[in-house]
Formats: sequence, C-alpha cells, structure tokens
Amino acid sequence: MAVVIAVPICLLLAMAGLAVHGRALALDDARTTRSEVGLSLRIQALVHQLQRERGLTNGLLGGEEQFRPPLAATRKSVDTALRGMRGENAVEDVVRRHLQRLADIRAATDRDTADRAATLTFYTTAVEALNAVDPVAETATGADPQLRDGLAALRELAAAKESVALERGFLNGVFAEGGFHGREYLTFTEVRATRVAALARFRQIATAPQRAALKHAFGTEDAERVTVYENRAEGAADGSALHADAGGWWDAMTVLVDDLYAVQQSVGDYARERADRLSHDAEIGLAVQLVAGAVMAALVAGLAAFASRSLTRPLGALAEAAHDVARHRLPAAVTRIQQSPQHHGELLPPTDAPDKPDSRLLGGAAEIAEVAASLNQVEHTALHLAAQQARLRRNTTESLANLGRRNQNLVRRQLGLITRLERQELDPDALAELFELDHLATRMRRNAESLLVLAGQNPPRPTAAPADGLEVVQSAIAEVEQYRRVLIATVEPVRVRGHAVADVAHLLAELIENGLTFSPPTEPVEVHGWYDTEDDTYCFAVVDHGVGMSEADRERANAHLSDAGEEAFLAAPTRFLGHLVVGRLAHRLGEGAQVHLFDTTGGGLSALLALPGRLLAPVESPSSSPPPAGPAVSSLLNGFRAGVARGEARSTQGASS
Repeated sequence: MAVVIAVPICLLLAMAGLAVHGRALALDDARTTRSEVGLSLRIQALVHQLQRERGLTNGLLGGEEQFRPPLAATRKSVDTALRGMRGENAVEDVVRRHLQRLADIRAATDRDTADRAATLTFYTTAVEALNAVDPVAETATGADPQLRDGLAALRELAAAKESVALERGFLNGVFAEGGFHGREYLTFTEVRATRVAALARFRQIATAPQRAALKHAFGTEDAERVTVYENRAEGAADGSALHADAGGWWDAMTVLVDDLYAVQQSVGDYARERADRLSHDAEIGLAVQLVAGAVMAALVAGLAAFASRSLTRPLGALAEAAHDVARHRLPAAVTRIQQSPQHHGELLPPTDAPDKPDSRLLGGAAEIAEVAASLNQVEHTALHLAAQQARLRRNTTESLANLGRRNQNLVRRQLGLITRLERQELDPDALAELFELDHLATRMRRNAESLLVLAGQNPPRPTAAPADGLEVVQSAIAEVEQYRRVLIATVEPVRVRGHAVADVAHLLAELIENGLTFSPPTEPVEVHGWYDTEDDTYCFAVVDHGVGMSEADRERANAHLSDAGEEAFLAAPTRFLGHLVVGRLAHRLGEGAQVHLFDTTGGGLSALLALPGRLLAPVESPSSSPPPAGPAVSSLLNGFRAGVARGEARSTQGASS
C-alpha cells in the first residue's frame, strides 16, 4: 500500500510540475504571439499602402495622368505608415536598406524620367523585404493548432494579396502603354500562378468563415470585372495591341485588393483573439492546476485503497463488453448494412448500435491490455471497411471516367474523319449517309460527355463567344435521334454567354431526348423560349404529349434535379441517371439555374429550364423588344410557377411536421 500511495503521489507531483511549466510556457507564448500579430498587422498596413503607390506609379509611368492626384494622397499615407514604424528595429533596418531611394524614385516619376520596369522592381523588392521581416512569418505555435493554422493562413493570405497587388500595378502600366513588351507577359503569368498557389494553400488551412470571406471577396462585381480584364490580357499573349481602360482596371482591382486586405485584417484579429483566449485560459489553468494538485495529493492516499479493490471486477466486465462489440456486434452490424435493401438509392442505417460501457467500469492493469486489443480490433474493422468502400467507389468512378474520356477522344477523331469525308464526297446519296453517320457520332459524343458528367470529371466544352438562343436549341436538337420530330416554336431572341453554351445545349438535348422517348412517334416535341420579365430570367421549355409521369415519380424526379449537384453518382438509382445528368449540368451553371418538371395541359410532361440573367449576354439588336408571351407560353409559365409553389409548400409542411 505504501508503494501504491507513494508512486502516485510522486507521479502526480511530477505531472503537476510539468503541467505548471507547460502552462507558463503557453502563457508566455500566447502573449508574445499577440504582440507579434499586432506588429504584423501594422507591417501589412504599410505594405498595403506601398502596394497602392506601386500600382499608381506604374500606371503614371505608362502614360495615365489621371493617376497623379491619387498618387499624391497615397504617398502621404505611406509616409504616415513609415513614421508609425519607428522603434521597430527590424522594420527600420528594412526601410534603410530598401526604401532609402524612395524620394529619388518619386522625383524621377514626377519628372517622367524613371524606368517603369526598374521602378516596379524597386517597390516589389521593398514589399517582399517587409513581408519577410513580418514576425508572423517566423512564429511557430505548436501548443494550439487553431492559432498555428491562423498564423499560417495570415502568411499565405499576405503572399496572395501581394500577388494580386503586384498584378494590379503591373497590368496598370501594361494597359496604360497598350500592350506587353519583352518578357512582360511571362511575368504576368508567373504572378498569377503565385497567386493561385498561395490561395490554394490558404484554403487548406483557413477556417470556414475565412474561406467564405475570401470567396465573397472574389465573388463581387468588381472581381468579375477583374477577370474580364485578365482575359483580355491573356488574349494579347502574341504581343498584339491591348485596348483596355487602365482606370477601370485600377478601380476594380483596388476594390479586390481592399477586400483581401479586409479579409487579412479579420484573419489577424482572429489570431490575436485566439492568443488572448489562450493567454486567459493559461492563467486560469495555472491557478486551477496549483489548487487541484494540492487537493489531489491529499485525496490520492484515500483513493488508492479504494481503487485497488475496484479494479479487477469492472475491468473484466469492460473487457468482455469490448470483445463482444469487436468480434460479434460490430461485424454483424457491418454485414447488415452491406446486405440491407436500398431505399431510394440510399442504404438503410442499422436499427441497433453497440451499447456504451457501464459508467461504473474503470481501468486496471492486465485487463487494460485486453481492452486496448479489443478496441484496436474495433478500430481496425471499421477503418478497413471504410477504406474498402472508399476505394471501391473511387476506382469505379475513375474507371467510368477513363472509359468516357476514351470514348470521347475516339468520337472526336471519328467526327474529324467524317467531316473530311463529307468535304470530299460528291455523290448526294453517299453524302446523306455520311450526314447520318455524323449525327450518330454526335449522339455518341453526348453520351460520352454524360458519362463524364456523372463521374464528376467532365469540364465544359469551351465556347469563344456568346451564342443565340435559337442556335443553342438547334445544337441540342442535332444531338438527339428523332430530331425530325422536334418542333421549334417561338424562341424569343436571347444570347447565352459563351461559358454556358455547351452545358445549356447538352441539358436541352437530354430533356428533348427524354420527351422523344416517352411520347408517341407521331407526336412532335415542342421547344419554346421566352423572357420571364417578372423573375428576370430566360426560360426554355420542352413539351411532349406522351405518357407523362405520376405525381410521386415527378416529385422524386424534381428532387433529383434539384439535389443532383450534391448527390453521389454511385448512390443514385440507375433509372434516375438521366435526371442526375440534367441536375449536374444545372448545378454547374450556378445559382439561379433550375430545371422543373410539370404536367402538360392535355397530357404529357413539360420540362422548363430557367436561366438567370448572369448567364445571358446583351442581344445584338436591343432596339427590338421581345413580343409578349402567347397563350401557350403563358400556360407553360403558369404551370411552372404552380409546380414550384407546390414543391415549396410541401417542403414547408414537411419541415413543420
């Protein structure tokens, strides 16, 4: 008993001493980190102003005199930030070594005698030196993963923001001069690659709110304008003239840089608050551990005798329960899951689960080894099953995607060969047969693309420019079998943006094919297109007069269409794969694009595709306003709105119940 009492007391005192020492180190580390984060934010404020001065200076040297007034104000902000860094030895050393010629650079810029490339390099070198001396770049906090990730996120965001700001200043001068010169285009691509890499690293370690803030910064209208300007710059890779508004580029890019700076400040505030919380917790923990150590040292002698008598019996029961879970109940539950019937494409969960051990069961010596072995076997069984299932799904999906890509490449080569034969053929009959073969190959290409869409590995086909709505419909009709039965009704003028043309055509082809399949061969399938001014959308409707669908099947199909973007391919029922393709395509078109099925008046089924305004380009002749919707279009639109209203009402009723 003396050994039983003495050993725990000694261990307790040793552990208490280590814990107190660890708390003291954590407290000092948290306070130091908070101070360093504050200095980092001040450094980044100086970097932010230098980045702005760099961009305005580069634009002014490119010939844009409109940047002179804001450049003067920015220089004052830089000088103010530099004065705020007095007393920081590391920062002052960087200022002496890299910003000593700042006044000369400014004077040469005002006289228009400075070299634009050399001036850009001067500012960039200074910014990189300030980022390198940033204390957060050297801080390593191993005690708290959240604080460590927050500091790492702050570093990566600083690198990403520098790349964005450098791109702003660099292209400001390029746009002002009207094109790239020398190796400037290579520099532009390197800057963008650096930004992409830094943002990817930031997303890996950032929290969900931080990633959401970054997504919001790159999702504004100004960010979209920045993308347009960047695409123009990419189009001038061959050294051609680049016509772009340098002022518009500067304004849009400045908003993006300011938004990134706001995200950077929020990440820094998060790290500082986390350091404060850790400091407070360390102080409380230090006091609590001192008190708890004294109390536990007094109680351990009395508890030792009680514990020695209560080890064997509870531990034996715990080992028995663990063996039962590991060797019988858990494997049986896994077997039931694998053999259970599917319900709407999802496996039914097991009806029972292993009971938790009795809370009265405690630990022991030899029995602990039994418990550890049993729990290890439980973990091994569960992990093996999970890995096996994940491997099976991944291999299946990759195999299907590989097969789809092979078919796609073969069909593409086949289409090229058919096209060459069509150009060389003079016999009308043979040419007609070649056209039929071309049509069959086009349908095969759509099927291969559908397979890649289901596997989630099919990038959209590139389209250089917007396309007319009628051309999109005709492209969809060209990819179905019984295209002669398709009747193009009134399609009001519209232009679909280039990046969405292929997906919209593919989606319409799937809907038209479905209508042709489930309607009599003597009945046409109608395609309508009109503006819905009430919702600011453009609608395509595919109407058939076939067998239709029951209400339950239609609701299930609409659910697959709306949830297809999140549903796993291998978990979906095979008879709904066509709906899953349509849903995946609608999901890829982005927010606001939706597909809904509803009954056709007089029998049959109608499918309506609604495209939001962001996917539409201005019509080339805007003076001709679209005609008012006719009775057929009004009936389709009313049916669509009624179907959506019924779906929302059912969702509300289900949520309340």
